[in-house]
Amino acid sequence: MRTYSAKPSEVERRWWLVDAEDMVLGRLAVVIATRLRGKHKPMYTPNIDCGDHVVVVNAEKVRLTGNKRRDSKFYWHTGYPGGIKSRTVGQILDGNHPDRVLRKAVERMLPKTKMGRQQIRKLQVYTGGEHPHDAQKPEVLDVAALNPKNKRSA
Repeated sequence: MRTYSAKPSEVERRWWLVDAEDMVLGRLAVVIATRLRGKHKPMYTPNIDCGDHVVVVNAEKVRLTGNKRRDSKFYWHTGYPGGIKSRTVGQILDGNHPDRVLRKAVERMLPKTKMGRQQIRKLQVYTGGEHPHDAQKPEVLDVAALNPKNKRSA
């Protein structure tokens, strides 16, 4: 018996559309990262990019449980002495680029390698309900139906 190993030419990529409205951030990010890596497919091979494309709409309406919106912080450094900066998740969601919260959550679940950078390029995140990928005919992925804990109402 031989172990099946997929070849890049055998990979069939699909497009998925996810509506992030009222979805719990971490649970949504897990489902998206799994689709980007291709781990949901029976032909998954760790050294080949088997993943699909994922389009996320309404990224600014994502939910966080507990006090994470207020207490959880993103840190970065300016490069100057004493240049540590931080912003809460709530400030980012209320700011100009609320899609970055979901993008960072997914990015941190992918491998930190060349393949991880290749996989994150297949993620498109939009703040409104519109997206320019109608020509690819993305299939709707209902994350709320996978587990009742995935969706929280306000």
